[in-house]
Amino acid sequence: MRADVDVLVIGAGQAGLAVSHGLTGSGVDHVVLERERAGAAWAARWDSFRLVTPNHVISLPGGEYRGGDLDGYLDREEIGVHLRDYARSFAAPLVEGTDVTSLRGEGGAFVAETSAGGIRARSVVVCTGAYQREHRPGFIEEIGREVPVVGATEYRAPDSLPGGTVLVIGGGQSGCQIAHELAQSGREVVLAGSRAPAMPRRVDGRDIIDWLGDLGFFEQTLADMPSPAVRLASNPLISGANGGHEVNLRALAAIGVGLIGHVIGIDGARVRAADDLAESVAVGDGAFTEVCAAIGRLCDSRGVPVPELPELPTTEIAAATPPFLDDLGVVVNAVGFRPDYGWIAMQGIVDDMGFPLQADGESTRAQGLFFVGVPWMRTRRSPLLLGVGEDADLVVRRLAAR
Repeated sequence: MRADVDVLVIGAGQAGLAVSHGLTGSGVDHVVLERERAGAAWAARWDSFRLVTPNHVISLPGGEYRGGDLDGYLDREEIGVHLRDYARSFAAPLVEGTDVTSLRGEGGAFVAETSAGGIRARSVVVCTGAYQREHRPGFIEEIGREVPVVGATEYRAPDSLPGGTVLVIGGGQSGCQIAHELAQSGREVVLAGSRAPAMPRRVDGRDIIDWLGDLGFFEQTLADMPSPAVRLASNPLISGANGGHEVNLRALAAIGVGLIGHVIGIDGARVRAADDLAESVAVGDGAFTEVCAAIGRLCDSRGVPVPELPELPTTEIAAATPPFLDDLGVVVNAVGFRPDYGWIAMQGIVDDMGFPLQADGESTRAQGLFFVGVPWMRTRRSPLLLGVGEDADLVVRRLAAR
């Protein structure tokens, strides 16, 4: 594939396709390279996976949701279909089945080595997803020597796992959704919780995502947050499965999931867990209470009646006894993901957490290198189907002006 192009876009998820839509409309010569097929990253989710955000907030430029289920949640196959239809709608110059193995600067331009050869570009937009590498703490390797370990992206369905008790490590959105599905299927489940925000799925019949939009939640910037570590924090504990519901720690306890603190290792034959479950529950409870109070304040400020606000479930929670390894059939590792830009052969392009050093999507270390779809690139909405288009348009304007 030795060739020259003005702009190379790497990745054909929502970010890469939104960039391509803008570049096509601006008449900018470009190509989009995708390792598998457009939207393939969504197919790596479990079988019953659905978006947590309702369909009506999908707002890609020229790729808004136009189906008949505005308040529903697309499943993983439907997301892929939506993105591929989007690519076809503007004849995206998409090359699928081509893996970019490295990227380097050369002579004022960039050279990408791919599974089909090399390609030279004046500018590059990296759109490889919010997180690229499953995080596997050292204790996961220890446990894996005794019990089968399945990553969150490897999990498919309850009957795809070995029999026996399932320990889900990681109390974020994915871990809690998986634990909920497993418990509902009749599996015995223990979840190692973590500090994640609980929220009601709906308030006054209206999706919490819409309320959060009104509250300015998605407009928050990294500078508004107490620490850059928020980029690795959990999203609200809600699910789009089965019409949408809550998967917070109290909801899980109510269906029989055993809860323990976060895992810190193994002690002989038993899993070791920190004595911090109560703190994790308190964080979730606090977020639930605060978002309901904020909705009340918002309604007051608008001079409209405050709706009946949901109350926290009253489920009592007591920490379960950490399981013996011999009692476990399988462990699901759902402790999250980390960015991985190691294939970009340029010094100093990421910060100490591995995220690109950028300003409004443009690298502050390599002129002509851009990123879209990065968590908190500009705001909380940056990587999401409801917001990535805004960042893409900003980057496209800069590229068109070059």
